Amino acid sequence: MIVILTGAGISQESGLSTFRDSGGLWDKMRVEDVATPRAFRKNPDLVYSFYNIRRKQLSSVQPNAAHKALAELEQKSSEPVLVVTQNVDDLHERAGTKSLLHMHGELLKVRCQNCGKSVEWTGDLTATDACPICGPVPGAGEGMVGRMRPDIVWFEEIPMHMGEIEKALSCCSVFVSVGTSGNVYPAAGFAAHARSSGAKVIEINMEPSLNARYFHDGRYGPATKMVPAWVQDCLESQK
Repeated sequence: MIVILTGAGISQESGLSTFRDSGGLWDKMRVEDVATPRAFRKNPDLVYSFYNIRRKQLSSVQPNAAHKALAELEQKSSEPVLVVTQNVDDLHERAGTKSLLHMHGELLKVRCQNCGKSVEWTGDLTATDACPICGPVPGAGEGMVGRMRPDIVWFEEIPMHMGEIEKALSCCSVFVSVGTSGNVYPAAGFAAHARSSGAKVIEINMEPSLNARYFHDGRYGPATKMVPAWVQDCLESQK
């Protein structure tokens, strides 16, 4: 199995803001204000607004050559391919990737805090929106925490699908990290986990990440150039 971890760097070239770079989202908005459970309880309207704006932004961007190359790899590889993404956008899906795990949730889904179910959601979300499954919160309105919340893993929350990810890392033959900073756990530990299990580990990034020492190979430059080139090399090696 080939496991590919993707981060903000792969979507940046499609026009989506990253969080940690200069000029990124956290330069405009403090994480404490919009991406923690406490922030949602304190100022739900601000949190709803932040994610509504990000949801709208998705309609203005398209998958780039890196997203499309990974979808091509999944279609043509003689080995199973699993993409694990830290991104909450839907660009991998639109590029054609099928075997995909969103470890930090999805912008185009919301989750009910009463029944725990997640549903597709493309429009704005407010405190007054009812859960399609279990109904509205009596008396919910502006300035109140509604029944529905963004289906996003906030800081202080546990990433999704960790059991499946850890199982894949333990048995993969190749692990590739694309466009990640290398300083956010648990994803920052994936390379070491895969390497200790016998996988070849490769980094594709603009520059070496903080955990570059764990990789056997590094390819540095724009994802739209580096990822398609690596995919072609990978497919050639399978012939």
